[in-house]
Amino acid sequence: MKPQYSIVIQWSTEDKKYIVSLPEFGPYAHTHGDTYADALKNAEEVLELLIEDYQAQRKPLPEPMLANAS
Repeated sequence: MKPQYSIVIQWSTEDKKYIVSLPEFGPYAHTHGDTYADALKNAEEVLELLIEDYQAQRKPLPEPMLANAS
């Protein structure tokens, strides 16, 4: 099972693109897309690369943020 990491997608009026952040991986883990679907696809690709890089460097993966259940 793959860890479940957060993907935050927000529209940027200034850039006229969807901006994506991957908060568990720090302030520089970003990508973007012209459409929401493109942004999500790019985020999944970056997330996969980040996980592979952490594993290759034998760095511990960040703990996934969990949503509070009501």
